[in-house]
Amino acid sequence: MRFRGLFTVSIGKLKGFSLSQPMNLTPTFFRDEGKPVEKLQALICYSSFSTNGDLKKGYEKMMLAKDLACLVEESSHKDERKVKSRMELKRSIEFRVKKRVKEQFIDGKFRNLMVNVIAVPVTLQDAYNCIKLNSNVNISVKDDSICFNSLAKELLDGSFDVGGDTVSFSTRGVAKEVLILPNPKMIIVQEAIRMVLEVVYRPHFSKISHGCRSGRGHLTALRYIKKEVSNPSWWFPLILNKKVDDNIIAKLISKLEEKIEDDQLYVIIRSMFDTQVLNFEFGGFPKGHGLPQEGVLSPILMNVYLDFFDQEFYRLSMRYEALHQGDHKDEDKSHSKLRNWFRGLLKENDLKCTTNDNSGPRVYCCRFMDEIFFVVSGSKDIALSFKSEIVDFLKNSLRLDVDDEQTEVLPCDGSNGSRFLVALVKRRVQEGPATSAVHKLKEKVRLFASQKQDAWNVGCVRIGNKWLAHGLKKVKESEIKHLADSGSTLSKVSCFRKAGMETDHWYKVLMKVWMQDIKAKAAENEESILSKYVAEPALPHELKESYYEFVKCADEYVSSETATTLALLPNSSSNTGSVTITEILAPTDAIKKRLFRYGLTTSEGYPRTASLLVLQDSIQIIDWFSGIVRRWLRWYQDYDNFDEVKLLISSLLRKSCVHTLATKYRIRESEIEKRFDSELCRIPSIEEVEQELAYETSYSHPFDNDEALMYGISYSGLCLLSLARMVSQSRPCNCFVLGCLVAAPSVYTLHVMERQKFPGWKTGFASCIHPSLNKRRIGLCKKHLKDLYLGHISLQSIDFGAWK
Repeated sequence: MRFRGLFTVSIGKLKGFSLSQPMNLTPTFFRDEGKPVEKLQALICYSSFSTNGDLKKGYEKMMLAKDLACLVEESSHKDERKVKSRMELKRSIEFRVKKRVKEQFIDGKFRNLMVNVIAVPVTLQDAYNCIKLNSNVNISVKDDSICFNSLAKELLDGSFDVGGDTVSFSTRGVAKEVLILPNPKMIIVQEAIRMVLEVVYRPHFSKISHGCRSGRGHLTALRYIKKEVSNPSWWFPLILNKKVDDNIIAKLISKLEEKIEDDQLYVIIRSMFDTQVLNFEFGGFPKGHGLPQEGVLSPILMNVYLDFFDQEFYRLSMRYEALHQGDHKDEDKSHSKLRNWFRGLLKENDLKCTTNDNSGPRVYCCRFMDEIFFVVSGSKDIALSFKSEIVDFLKNSLRLDVDDEQTEVLPCDGSNGSRFLVALVKRRVQEGPATSAVHKLKEKVRLFASQKQDAWNVGCVRIGNKWLAHGLKKVKESEIKHLADSGSTLSKVSCFRKAGMETDHWYKVLMKVWMQDIKAKAAENEESILSKYVAEPALPHELKESYYEFVKCADEYVSSETATTLALLPNSSSNTGSVTITEILAPTDAIKKRLFRYGLTTSEGYPRTASLLVLQDSIQIIDWFSGIVRRWLRWYQDYDNFDEVKLLISSLLRKSCVHTLATKYRIRESEIEKRFDSELCRIPSIEEVEQELAYETSYSHPFDNDEALMYGISYSGLCLLSLARMVSQSRPCNCFVLGCLVAAPSVYTLHVMERQKFPGWKTGFASCIHPSLNKRRIGLCKKHLKDLYLGHISLQSIDFGAWK
C-alpha cells in the first residue's frame, strides 16, 4: 500500500497526463502475466507517449517509470535477499518447537512431551539442525547418516539404548579416570529434551538466576550487582560443593513433576544419569572436569534444581525486609508496592514490628549457575542471621555442601572487596564535580611547587659547584710561590700536607675535614650538602624566607582536608555530589598467571615463543592468537578496568605471536612484522578492539552472543592442536565436527594447556579438555579448524567417537 500511494502521486505529477483522456491499451501488454514489473513499465510508457508527442519528455517519463518499477521490485524481494544469521535460524527452530510444546499444556501441566514432541522426527530434525548451527554447519546440506524416523521409533518403543550410544575415554596412567561422552544420536536426544525444558521453564525462572539463559550471562550478573544493588552494607559469596547423587536426582525429578507429567521422559533422564553420560557437579571443579563435558542438559537441569533456592530466597527476603524495619535508617526509601503489601500481611502476625514503613534492611542475591553472591543492606546481625538460614536451607533441604566457614561476611566499604565470578567487587567513592575540581587544583599546586623546588635545588647546586671550583683554584694558586699568601688559611694548614701528595688528593683531604667539621655525614648526597651548607648561607635572607614560606603554604594546601576546601566554595553543599559506586574489576594478576601457564609469557611477564605452535602454518598461528584476544576481551568488556585488561592482553599476545613466527622462520621480529603485516591485522589492536565492541553494541543482534543458544562456546577455554599426520587415500577421514560431511585433510592431536592439575583460581575460562581427552586425535576440515581457534565452535561440537 505504501508503494501504491507513492506510485499514484508520481504519475499525477507527469506533465501532459490527464485522467479523463482515453487510453488505447493493446492486449500485448498483458500477455506475460508472470512479469508484473514489465507490465507496469509498459503501461506507464504507453500512457506517457500517447498523451504527449514530445520524445524528450517521454524519455524522461520512461526513466521515471523504470525507477519506480525497480523500487517495487526491490521491495518485493527484500525478504528473499536477507540472509538470516545462525542465531536467527536457531530462534526460528526453537519457536517451532515451542508451538508443539504449548499444544501439550493440559489442565495446568505439560503432558506426554516424549510421545508427542520429543520422539517426533520433525523435532529430532530441528534438534539436529540446532546442533549443526552450534557447529557452524550449513543446515541446508542434507545428512543421510541419521534416520530420524527410526530414532523416534526407538524412543517410543522404549528400545533406545542409552548406554549403547555412548563412548568412553580413560586417562593414561596409574589413576584411571573415565569420561563418558554421547554419540551423535544421544546428543540429538539431549538437545531435543533441552529445547523442550527451555520452553517449559524459561518463563518461570527467577530474575536473580544467570548463566546459560537467554539474555542472562555473566555480564548481566555483574551489571545487576553494579547497578541494581543500592546502599549495600555487607556482602558474602557462598561456594557449593557436591557431586550429583540419588537424593539430588530424586529431588530434581520431583521438581520437574510439578510442571511436566511424563514418565517416559523421566526414565530417559534417569538412565542418562545412571550411565554417566549426563552429569553435573556443584562448585569448583579441577582442570577439565567442568563445562562442556557435562553435556547440553546440565545447565538447564542445574537451573531447575536451584530454582528451589530462588524461591526460598524470595520468601526469606520478604520476611527479613518486613520484620526488621527500623534497623537501618539510612537505607534507600524506594520500595515496590508488592513488597509493602507483603509487609502489611506479615506485620499483622507480628506485634513486635516497628511502625516506620519506609526504613528497613534489604537483601539482594545474584546467582550464576551454582555461584551465589549475597548483599545485605542493614546491620551485621541481620547479615549473619540471613546467612545462617540460607546455609541451613542449602544443606538440609537441597542436600548440598557449603563452605560457609571459608566465606566471611565482609563490610562493603572494606578495601579488599569480595570475589564473585572471578571478578573483584569493590565499593569506591565517586567524586562530585566540586570535589574533582578541588583535587585537580591541588594537583596543579603540587606540580607547581615541585617545579619551583627543582629550580631552587638546581640553582643551589650550581652555586655549590662554582664554590668547589673556586676552592680548587685557590689550592693550586697556593702552590705558586709568587701568588701564595703567607697569611691565608691554606698556607697555615699546608704544613699538614704530606710530601709528594698530589693537588687533587690534598684537596679531597681538605674537603673531608670540612665535612667532618659541619657534621654532614648523615646527608643524603653531595648535592644536598652543597645546597644546605654552601649555597643557602650565601643567599640573601629575604630570598630564603620567601621561598620557604611558599613551600610551607603549598604543603598546607595540598595536605588540607577536602571538606575544608569545599566549605570555602560558594554553594558547596549542592556542588559536592560525591556518591559511592560499585566497581567490577578483572583479576589482572590471575590473567598474567594464566598466560604464564599457557607458556605465552615468562615468569617475569614478558612475551615468549609458544613452542607447540611453531610447527603450525603461519595463518593458523595467527588465528590461534586472534581467537584468544577476541574471546578474552569480549569476556571482560564491561569490567571497570577494561582499559588495563585490553592493553595487557592485546600487547602481550601480539608480541608472543611475533616471537613464535620469528622462531618458526628464524628471522628477527622486525622482519616478521614487515612480512606478515596484513596477516597480523587479524589480531586486533587496542583501537580496533574499541571499534569492534562499539559496533557490536550498536548493530549486532541482541542474541548473537546468547549463552543459552551458544552453550559451550563462551566456556570452551583454550586448546592447542599439533599436526599428527596428513590424511591419505588409503585411510580417508571426515571432519569430526557434528553435522560436517567435508573431508578432513589433516589429523590433529589435542593438547591440554594447563600446567597444574588443580588451579587455585579461575579467569572465567576453565580448561575445556578433560584429562582423558588429552592427546586424542581428531580430524578437522580447514573451516572448522579456524572456527575452533577463533572460538566460533566449542569442543562440545566435536564427535570424539568418530575415530575408527
